[in-house]
Amino acid sequence: MANDEKKSVLIIDDDVIIRKLLNHQLKHNNYNVYQAEGPTQAYDLLNNNKIDLVLCDVTMDEMNGFDFCKKVRENENFRALPFVFVTAKTSMEDKSKALEVGGDDIITKPFDVNELILKVQTLIRRSEIYKVYGVKKNLEQSFAQKTAKILLVDDDHSLAKLFQYNLSKAGFECEIATSAEDGLKLARANVPDIIVSDIMMPNIDGFQFRRLLLTDNNLRSVPFVFLTSKGEEKDILDGYDLGIADYVLKTAGPRVVVAKVSAIIKSLGKERQKIVTELHQAADSLRIKVVPDNSPEFAGFDIKHWHIPFHGIPGGDFIDYFPLDEDNMAVVLGDVMGKKWGAWYFAFAYAGYVRSALRVALQTINEFSPSQILQQVNKSVYQDAKVSEVFATLSILTINKKTKIAKYAGAGDLPIIYKNNASGSIETVRSKGLLLGFAEQGNYEDMTVKLDKDDLIILVTDGIIESRDSNGNQFGLEKLKEAMAAIKPEDDPVEPIKSSFIDFTKEKFEDDISLITIKAK
Repeated sequence: MANDEKKSVLIIDDDVIIRKLLNHQLKHNNYNVYQAEGPTQAYDLLNNNKIDLVLCDVTMDEMNGFDFCKKVRENENFRALPFVFVTAKTSMEDKSKALEVGGDDIITKPFDVNELILKVQTLIRRSEIYKVYGVKKNLEQSFAQKTAKILLVDDDHSLAKLFQYNLSKAGFECEIATSAEDGLKLARANVPDIIVSDIMMPNIDGFQFRRLLLTDNNLRSVPFVFLTSKGEEKDILDGYDLGIADYVLKTAGPRVVVAKVSAIIKSLGKERQKIVTELHQAADSLRIKVVPDNSPEFAGFDIKHWHIPFHGIPGGDFIDYFPLDEDNMAVVLGDVMGKKWGAWYFAFAYAGYVRSALRVALQTINEFSPSQILQQVNKSVYQDAKVSEVFATLSILTINKKTKIAKYAGAGDLPIIYKNNASGSIETVRSKGLLLGFAEQGNYEDMTVKLDKDDLIILVTDGIIESRDSNGNQFGLEKLKEAMAAIKPEDDPVEPIKSSFIDFTKEKFEDDISLITIKAK
């Protein structure tokens, strides 16, 4: 289904008034609506129609909503279907029960219409992203490191050292464990790219070791190779029944082991490139961007940004610009908690969620106050049962082209940096607000900066601050201030900072890189 086609919502409630109310609001917001009085009718509708989200009452005569949700989740076709409970139950026990049975969220009666529509929009978008590429095997293992990590498990220490020497010589990072128990501990502490294991070991043999790994969600997808002196057909078949990647006889020698491992790493590299391509294609197909292609035009200010996603993967940082009215604009910079590959999914979901939450906030506040906007967004995030599990930093800055006043509030973010062109002084303006979604009240407050001609404000995420040089030294705030000090009024402010940063890191970045510059004209 194309992204711009109507989405369908199934309402399950034995109260006809609630069904009519939900039906009216959803249709008003361009959703197709199906209605069911109870679980039996609802299950038939699920099986015979394309449903994008379920809104379900908890207390029903035929079967309670929690039990119905469990039944729905047992069907493979509905595992990722967004499922929201609409109920008068408000206790933490009810919220925990909702998540335990596979629900995505709870909306309490009487409900706020804006909150309801926001949750529906967000959960459907999150589901779309998941359907496109969320079912991939564990991405952390699919994206091979530059230096592949091999865990070698063998109770023959001398032989293990020999294989370790040859693997290290071939450019791999190889760690040894002399028992399955130690191997399991090492694998859990530092997930390897490949596990190579002997079969004949005391206490826990290789087959048992493999079965233990299959019970661990973080390790089950790691390619597994048996290294053994046992070459009987039954042993080999038993190994492949456990989903191993390959089987190498010890008598074949170290060169064969190195060749096998190299082939698997090469295969992982191809898988990584395939997933990278699919991530970008999925983002394009869903019309989702975490960073705009171009900076906005806004009279009286020169606004620019620089963004490099980690290794080219759409990642954890997001940037947005909101025209508030003819005279005011909001600048938004966020960073999802979670480094590198782990943040890509949440960034897309968060970018859509924050944009929707911001628009709702802008419709309800009386003035363009960043702290008020931020608190509204924080409240929406905090109340969302799934999104609240992911913390993010967020900076919101509003600028007024008539007064040249910038107002700023932040949620757990890095301070903004202000340069006064006349005096050359550089100051940090630090927010005391909590991470987005960390608590119901974020304690946000507005900071005000009056800008004169050629004064400069910059916003950054920690990818710039925490990146290191070849000696392990961080770029840091002080280095950033030094780069700002060198900026002349006629300069494009991005370029001196970019040049200083690239020269320092030699383009070996450790996270998403995001920078926004705002210069008064």
